Amino acid sequence: MTSSLFSGKLAAPMASKKSTARSGRFAKGAAREANAFTASVGFDRRLALYDITGSIAHARMLEHIGILTTKERDAIIDGLNSIAREITKGRFKWRTELEDVHMNIEATLTERVPAGAKLHTGRSRNDQVALDTRLWLCDEICALANETHDLQLALTELGEEYVDVVIPGYTHLQRAQPVPLAHHLLAYVEMFERDYERLVQCLERVNVCPLGSGAIAGSTLPIDREFVARELGFVDAHGKPMMTQNSMDAVADRDYIVEFCGAAALLAVHQSRLCEDLVLWSSVEFGFIEIGDAFTTGSSLMPQKKNPDICELVRGKTGRVCGNLVSLLTMLKGLPLTYNSDLQEDKERLFDTCDTVRATVRILAAMLRDTEVNKRACAKAASDPNLLATDLVDWLVEQGMAFRKAHHVVGSVVALSEKLGKPLNKLTAKELKSANRKLTAEALDVFNLKTAMKRRTSIGAPGTLELQRRLTHWQHQLRH
Repeated sequence: MTSSLFSGKLAAPMASKKSTARSGRFAKGAAREANAFTASVGFDRRLALYDITGSIAHARMLEHIGILTTKERDAIIDGLNSIAREITKGRFKWRTELEDVHMNIEATLTERVPAGAKLHTGRSRNDQVALDTRLWLCDEICALANETHDLQLALTELGEEYVDVVIPGYTHLQRAQPVPLAHHLLAYVEMFERDYERLVQCLERVNVCPLGSGAIAGSTLPIDREFVARELGFVDAHGKPMMTQNSMDAVADRDYIVEFCGAAALLAVHQSRLCEDLVLWSSVEFGFIEIGDAFTTGSSLMPQKKNPDICELVRGKTGRVCGNLVSLLTMLKGLPLTYNSDLQEDKERLFDTCDTVRATVRILAAMLRDTEVNKRACAKAASDPNLLATDLVDWLVEQGMAFRKAHHVVGSVVALSEKLGKPLNKLTAKELKSANRKLTAEALDVFNLKTAMKRRTSIGAPGTLELQRRLTHWQHQLRH
């Protein structure tokens, strides 16, 4: 018997109205299902204002070379600006049967302005979408770079506020050596600076104009690519127009998207590592910090809970950002030149990466500015004399002992302290000498934490003076 959910007969595909993009080559329009499957306007509409900006520059170039009259150019520009205002106000009617953002805008323009039918002269949707994406990404990279600097500033501010706080540094998640909290925070500032630099370097390669490459082989018309590049701001630091140099590469290239998503993925990984530290530090077991109520959540069952959800979500969202990068690389790996519809899949991955990373950078900066440090808990943890065992090794080296032997001697001293149940700094001179005759009472001076921090003077070390030097550097760089 036929199930009530399935009639046993499939409905025939329903044809839609002929799409403008299909033109005269096709005897009938695409099936409705095909239109729904191939349409990208649901997500690429966010490129709309950039598409209009590119079209205005293209119209000016067409008038410049005599394809459009001045009157036609002005009518097209007025029409495009009118559409831009409708889009901004949410009044523009998007039509799925027109497939994408480009055809929606062009078709609407042509309905209102007869000269709009001339606008697509000398260009293809292939170079048009490459242009729109590059324009959009240039702005997004600039915004993300500035937001990354603000996150660095939030970390620096927290370090400045608690510059005298020392905590244990960890290797293998085991206590290792003492470091100022600010030094730990500045480690992330350094990471994010590399991310910032990668974004700036990526911007240089994004800031190249592909318009004029056509579908694959340019145009026989005397188009002026330099004119368009200058109009749209695709210029280097000296004002030289920056343009793609191979029409096939221009429409097939998505390296700039992959490069951005790669830089964004590494930025997300750095944020995730920071959040892991913050999750640990905010736990009762550590108790080093308390994140403000506005950036934590409770439990539906346990009334005492205060969960670091922001950190956990940032950590979790890193997976999707890394996944977007892998998706792009996988999508590109088997594509022949030049344009293939597979490339349509780059937009959602790009948009999601940018939206996600910008959101996490902003929320982390805000959360850090609502975070307090528990000085007492940090001081208690940093008072562990085992953290300065390596300093005792260094002291023996200064007395003329070979490092490997000194390392062995201090290891035996640690074992002795554990056997006696006494902290390292509480061992007597006699007990120290039982390990090695060079361990005099003066050796116990290494367990003065303030002195130990002052002695770390090499570049990049967590010493008092070096830390202040680096804080001053970041204060100047991030606030000017």
